[in-house]
Amino acid sequence: MEIDDLTVAVIVLIRAGVIMRIAFCFFRMMGNEEDGPMYRKRAINAAIFYIIAESVWQLRDIVFYYFK
Repeated sequence: MEIDDLTVAVIVLIRAGVIMRIAFCFFRMMGNEEDGPMYRKRAINAAIFYIIAESVWQLRDIVFYYFK
């Protein structure tokens, strides 16, 4: 297994985890109206984490391309 395979696996795990987290928060918001704002904020935080994580991987690719 190479480093590139590991990075692809990490990216897939991050994407799957964020999708599951947002889905979990969405279903909890539907089930409990009182805690809706809390789970909405958690879903937004998960989306922000996803954006930052994808940005880090893109930045890594740009740096590797530049120094190659």
